[in-house]
Amino acid sequence: MNIKHYFVLLCITISLVGCGVYSFTGAKVNPNTKTFQVNYFQNNSNLIEPGLDLDFTNALTDLLLNQTNLQLVKSNGDLVYEGEIVEYRISPTTATAQNTAAQNRLTISVNVRFYNKQDEDADFEKRFSFFYDYQGSDLLTGSTKTTAHDEIFERLTQDIFNASLAQW
Repeated sequence: MNIKHYFVLLCITISLVGCGVYSFTGAKVNPNTKTFQVNYFQNNSNLIEPGLDLDFTNALTDLLLNQTNLQLVKSNGDLVYEGEIVEYRISPTTATAQNTAAQNRLTISVNVRFYNKQDEDADFEKRFSFFYDYQGSDLLTGSTKTTAHDEIFERLTQDIFNASLAQW
């Protein structure tokens, strides 16, 4: 490498160090925060989908593990996520001339309580909701159900992450 490359590398390094720790996920985590816990999200919706509660709890845990440097703990975490699934609903969104559903919508809503031991002003209780539309001729089983759950969980967990750590 020539001197020009070293100079550019030095400037980039100084810029990053001078601006503090930068997170590509947008997370603003107190340096004293080391751990998080995700309590089991029980399914309290009117329509119970077996395994949904565990799948959602795992999806939120995985997102936090992948997008932060925090350690997962079972109790006494610096950050605590808890709540319940409050809605699992399938409803028609459009109809055909034969009065059947041309398109259905799966909606999942979760109520989340977030506690931050380092910054109690950041604590909140909030409802998050998202949906997935699928063809009325399809049953919500197999790959359709897996795709729907995956897409909804991705959006819900990212929204929870943004509200708690990115503060968007």
